[in-house]
Amino acid sequence: MQNMGIASILIILGLIVIAFPILGLVPVAVLSGFLILMVGIGLILAGIKEIGESEGAILGIRLIILGIIALILGIGFTFNPASFAWLVGFIIWIIALFLIIEGIIRILAKTGDNRCGLKDIIIGIIILFVGLYLTNYTWLLGILVGLWLITSGTRMLYNPGFLKNWT
Repeated sequence: MQNMGIASILIILGLIVIAFPILGLVPVAVLSGFLILMVGIGLILAGIKEIGESEGAILGIRLIILGIIALILGIGFTFNPASFAWLVGFIIWIIALFLIIEGIIRILAKTGDNRCGLKDIIIGIIILFVGLYLTNYTWLLGILVGLWLITSGTRMLYNPGFLKNWT
């Protein structure tokens, strides 16, 4: 009975987020920003500890630099949720470019089947367009969050033991 209530709430939240996609993007961006902010603080503290040790100065400096970058990203995601959607789109672009380059390398290598290289290029181009839409239309990311909520709620309705696997 409790799973049915939680599933219903997830489905309702998913429908709300699909109706108002930015409402789904803002909490994800703020929570991600907060978590990255905490990681940044932890990296800076670890870097300070490493600098205190005689052999860890170089590692400590690198950890502090990485911590500062994480702090900047965390603050940016927390106070500007649109930057989160931009970064997600940018990461998708990078993945697409890697797939396209891998496909070109497979075709140029002329070893094995060239269809794999062509498949990688086609999938890379499709992913490139998805990344383009996510950076220009941030509401798409909110819709994806809403769809995830609906599918999670539906899975809980049809599989009552779903949450038992997580504990």
